[in-house]
Parts: sequence; C-alpha cells; structure tokens
Amino acid sequence: MDKIIKISVGLFAVIIFCAALVFVYPAASPGQSSQGSTGIGPGGNVTVYYFYGKECPHCHKIMPFVQSLQQKYPAADILFLETWHNQTNYILYTQVNQDLGVRYAAVPEAVVGDVVLIGEKDIPEKLEQAIIDQLKKKR
Repeated sequence: MDKIIKISVGLFAVIIFCAALVFVYPAASPGQSSQGSTGIGPGGNVTVYYFYGKECPHCHKIMPFVQSLQQKYPAADILFLETWHNQTNYILYTQVNQDLGVRYAAVPEAVVGDVVLIGEKDIPEKLEQAIIDQLKKKR
C-alpha cells in the first residue's frame, strides 16, 4: 500500500510541475498566443530556439555559427537550450516539436517560427535565411 501512495504522490508532483510550466512559459512554443506561428516574440524580436545536448559533438560543432548569428542579427533572440540534462528545456523541446508536428526530433535543432532545422547540415545552410524571413515578416 505504501508503494501505491508513493507512486500516486510522485505522479501528482509531475502533474503539478507540468501545470506550473504552462503558467511560467505560456509563450514558450511557437504557435501560442503572444508569439504566434510567426516566431516574433514580445517587443517585435524574432525568437530562435537552439536545442542542443551537452555532450553532443554535432551540437558543439555548429554552436559558433549559431552564436555568430546572434551577433549579426541583434533583433533575433537566440535561446540556447540544453536538453539532455535540463528537464525544463527538454519539456519545452518536446512541446515545441509536438506543436509543430515533428515526428523525428534530434539535436542539434533550431526552430524559428514554424521552421524546424535539424542537424549540423541543415542548420548552417538554412538558419540564417529563416531568421531573415522572420525579420521581413516583422516589418
């Protein structure tokens, strides 16, 4: 009986945690109210999610490129979100992918509006243009 109570309390805690995330991050994923599917966040800036894993060599290989875009496009709010060791970031990562209908998500992954780029090939080839396109929508 004690085991059932412990499991019930644990599940209840997880539900409360997830519900709290909804209130803490109401516009965290593209397609929700203040950001919409355009990827334009509060203040008119473009929001870019860069999901990576701490030990992922592919993620770290392209990280300098993503950081350079942050310098090049100051109106782009690039969020660097480690998903392998940070549960909050992982929940956001899974929610964003679910909202955008991504079936096979992997890191590194960059999301701008409804554009999802996965891998060390697609991100360097297409991320800058995706940011430019979102900035044009902002005007």
